[in-house]
Amino acid sequence: MDAYLKETAYFDFHHPDIEAFNHKVTARSLKDKAIQIYYLVRDEIVYNPYTLQDGLPSLKASYCLQNYQAYCIPKASLMVALCRLNGIPARLGLADVINHLSTPALVEWLGTDYFALHGYAEIFLKGRWIKVTPVFHQALCDKFNVAALEFDGEHDAILHSATKDGSKHMEYVKYHGYFDDMPVEFIQETAVEVYPRFAAIFHIDDTAPLQ
Repeated sequence: MDAYLKETAYFDFHHPDIEAFNHKVTARSLKDKAIQIYYLVRDEIVYNPYTLQDGLPSLKASYCLQNYQAYCIPKASLMVALCRLNGIPARLGLADVINHLSTPALVEWLGTDYFALHGYAEIFLKGRWIKVTPVFHQALCDKFNVAALEFDGEHDAILHSATKDGSKHMEYVKYHGYFDDMPVEFIQETAVEVYPRFAAIFHIDDTAPLQ
């Protein structure tokens, strides 16, 4: 489990902003800590897919705390980092999805309605791995008539397939597995294939090394 507890350049849990944010985690048990971390990341970091334009630096956990907004991978990275900081083994999961509620403007900006490499976290509690998706904050879910995703510390929390009125929401197409660190080369290769207009920025690595 050592690989799922260590700090990395992307899961940078000793960054001052993450350590300060972690002061909000006051629960005692690992399960309760995981639940509290989930809701902190889900609702205090606004989901903003357009932050993808910041390229590789945006993948870091600490990126979420620059402006308290990020897309799915950095939000998942922040949950991984906070869990590791609190002694909970955690890793990054990636999957391809189709979000049937995506706005036309976002689809046009991305150049596709196929969302490759949707990020979520996997955490280890009570002897098993649990999928956890701290992505869409409460206000956004209310806007699109989707029940906000809840997490009880025991069951997988993956995005709903339908809205409250039964309309299609999230369709999981392909799971790519899990990673103990950010799979930068895989992300770069995928950007070239699926998001060609963003491929260049994901090949500019100006992330700061660990201090």
